[in-house]
Amino acid sequence: MTTRQSWNRRQLLAAFSLYCRLPFGKLHYRNPEIVRVAEAIGRTPSALAMKLVNIASLDPAITSTGRKGLPGASAADRAMWEEMQADWAAFAIESGQALREVGLLPDTDDAAIPDAETDFAAADGRTGEDRPIEATTRIGQSFFRSAVLSAYNEQCCITGLAEPQLLVASHIVPWSIDRANRVNPRNGLLLSSLHDRAFDIGLITLNDDLTVRVSSRHSATGGEFFEAAISRYAGQPIHRPDKFAPAPEFLAWHRAQVFRG
Repeated sequence: MTTRQSWNRRQLLAAFSLYCRLPFGKLHYRNPEIVRVAEAIGRTPSALAMKLVNIASLDPAITSTGRKGLPGASAADRAMWEEMQADWAAFAIESGQALREVGLLPDTDDAAIPDAETDFAAADGRTGEDRPIEATTRIGQSFFRSAVLSAYNEQCCITGLAEPQLLVASHIVPWSIDRANRVNPRNGLLLSSLHDRAFDIGLITLNDDLTVRVSSRHSATGGEFFEAAISRYAGQPIHRPDKFAPAPEFLAWHRAQVFRG
């Protein structure tokens, strides 16, 4: 009889990181990314795929839509889920280190998909003396973008645009305002570069029901393109994310502090 081998911390970190980077519909053992990670961490693709679906059973964003995942999540799975939710930045750094230790790097090309804050370190005025801080910051940035891309199936949540080079993993509350949540994917939206900018300067926001609100101050003066590209989405629901739905408290902050009304 074969003894069931427990998952060690490095394997769990890799699995949870992969869960954050893959849409729910791609959690199957034939997925090349699952095959690649499984080989690197010493697990079979089937075992890793099962672990990912076990993790999904802990995710309220999945279970609230009627998708069940598999009910075999272990105590270690539950503990890591809580650990990840409690400190996204620490999880991103440690899971990134675990991936590097087994020779893995996220598939997302940093240069291919722009982020709202493309270089936290430069924006914060850090120098070469702070390269360790900058390195960990980039790990967090890459994790955040990958998780937000995965959550929205690589499509702008307002327009449905699916051209990666025109998509931005945008923070709802800027990282400079809330550093504790700069890696939290629930503080993120996937937007086209135009709508990212409109969101950033307060021309648009989201209501708690995830419908789009457009600034009335600019609707009348923005011209035909503004009407076609932005005003037309007023009152329409966004494409809801597969997971990591935007947290109501972050949206409330944006409406109160950024939106122009």
